[in-house]
Amino acid sequence: MSQLAEQTEPQSSGADQAAGGLELRGLTKQFAAFTAVDDLDLDVPTGSFFALLGPSGCGKTTTLRMVAGLETPTSGTIRLGKRDITFDRPYRRPVNTVFQNYALFPHLDIFENVAFGLRRQKKKNVDELVQSMLELVELTSQTRKRPAQLSGGQQQRVALARALINKPEVLLLDEPLGALDLKLRRGMQIELKRIQDEVGITFIHVTHDQEEAMTMADTIAVMNAGVIEQMGAPDDLYENPRTTFVANFLGQSNLIDGQIKSRSGDLVTVGMHGIDVSVTAARSHADGDRGWIGIRPEKVLIGDEGEALDAPGNTVPGGVVTDVSFVGVSTQYLVRMPWGQELQVFEQNTGRRRIFRVGDKVELSWRPEYAFLLDHEQDASAGAQLDDE
Repeated sequence: MSQLAEQTEPQSSGADQAAGGLELRGLTKQFAAFTAVDDLDLDVPTGSFFALLGPSGCGKTTTLRMVAGLETPTSGTIRLGKRDITFDRPYRRPVNTVFQNYALFPHLDIFENVAFGLRRQKKKNVDELVQSMLELVELTSQTRKRPAQLSGGQQQRVALARALINKPEVLLLDEPLGALDLKLRRGMQIELKRIQDEVGITFIHVTHDQEEAMTMADTIAVMNAGVIEQMGAPDDLYENPRTTFVANFLGQSNLIDGQIKSRSGDLVTVGMHGIDVSVTAARSHADGDRGWIGIRPEKVLIGDEGEALDAPGNTVPGGVVTDVSFVGVSTQYLVRMPWGQELQVFEQNTGRRRIFRVGDKVELSWRPEYAFLLDHEQDASAGAQLDDE
């Protein structure tokens, strides 16, 4: 472990570390008649980069504030290691928070902003610790500037250093990149992950930005209406969503009405408007006789009528291109199918294939292992039309 990591390593007992990190059980928060968080169970392993992802009002920030001690749960418990911190004062918890507005002291320079907590605690070796932390966040050349003299990305790093220098067991990040422009935000995503890897502290990151969560987090919990819809590794959530909300909110999905015809071994056969298509059993999450066949736009191949496409098993003829959008790395199509539904198709621009035009007759195809099947009782539009916060 590096010197920087040693200096920022959370000071907790071996028993606490072995106990498995942060544990929420039956956590509920009600505001009058509104339930913001509803009977939430959640385990966040020690040392992980964990993301709470969801739209505005889903309960993710309220959950974070309860962990920080800024909101009191209506019911349930919060444990960190073997310690129950449900009703501890914020300053008594081994938890620090980085907010979207950074909350830096404008009258102090960068060095003193980072040193503030240590000086209040009358710690020794403050200068050495602050210097090491500024090296970690790559701000050693900015130490005597005031916050107003820094860019948004640099201010975000100062806030991060000020939080980490207190050696929290858990660092809470509340939309920390929301005030940055797109280019800075993407750069800081990489920086945050690098810093978390370096210090080994548990990061819990709240965001409504799907790309941000997938770029940084080891584990994502997708929240909706106060509950967790699905939790897992980013690639598993994206490739194998279990609800229509996750399928639509985490990226984009084509969801097509289907009638389940048979289940045999590891394949499920589904009738889709007169065409039989297959879905692997591991990606089938519908128990009844109907379901939503899901396929991501980039997994769909598009070709001329009768063209042999490299996707045996699921070929759908009779499409007509209704919209074409060239976005540089890919061309995005809308294709109206014989039953009237428009499907999205994203094709990478490799230069080896022509770009189709509006009105072209095409057929679509995809491999069975790329599709998924969801319960038909769920709303096919859930999560699809949510505005950013």
